[in-house]
Amino acid sequence: MTAERYGVQIKVEHGYLDGTVLAPKTTMPGVLFVHGWGGNQQQYLERARQASAFGCVCLTFDLTGHGRTKDEQQNVTRETNLRDLLAAYDALAAHPVIDRDAIAVIGSSYGGYLGAILTELRPVRWLGLRVPALYLDEGWNTPKRALHVEHDLVAYRKRIVPSSDNRALCAAARFGGDVLLVESEHDEIVPHTVIASYLQAFLHAHSLTYRIIEGADHGLSDDASQRAYTALVVNWLTEMVSGWRAGARGAAPDQSGT
Repeated sequence: MTAERYGVQIKVEHGYLDGTVLAPKTTMPGVLFVHGWGGNQQQYLERARQASAFGCVCLTFDLTGHGRTKDEQQNVTRETNLRDLLAAYDALAAHPVIDRDAIAVIGSSYGGYLGAILTELRPVRWLGLRVPALYLDEGWNTPKRALHVEHDLVAYRKRIVPSSDNRALCAAARFGGDVLLVESEHDEIVPHTVIASYLQAFLHAHSLTYRIIEGADHGLSDDASQRAYTALVVNWLTEMVSGWRAGARGAAPDQSGT
């Protein structure tokens, strides 16, 4: 971990002595984990544990309609869940040792979709998306479960969507931080065309790491796929945080005021 260094004057009887203080920086990066639709925070606890082991403050949480509030799933909207995500981000950013210029958001599927939108509303330095979903902008306040009935999401996700036509992709196009984008080889819910739409959108990213988990389905239903994804996330975060600690970059990208 890097240290702050500054000169001091030590008072003595006939003047002062010159000295130098080196003290470890007390601020740490933060990592916010966002589960997918039908998931829960338990899915990210091991990844959060490993990230905390190399000096990150991590937060996992259950979106409304999941975990303790699962009974509300029938009526919850994207607006409600986006507000959940904003509240979780603010709770993490308020932690006393967090460096607010060093916050990562890691999301899967629906959580990745919401995470992309979050980058327009809060400063995010690092954005990790695993099989991020896509939804039409219409019906923003329609219950999320009804979107699959009212919209032909299968057809929508089989074509390349321009960033100007989708809120999440528009946010991705404006994002200037570092990105990890992970695809599952045998994903029948988020096909390659969705991933291609995100890849096309991240034009202004500072860096873009794209990986495919071989043999994996959308939900990473086998242990090998789970381990592969954990390794991808932890290794990428380690690289990003190491660069940050070496002083490679300044403030996190902030699109919230534009």
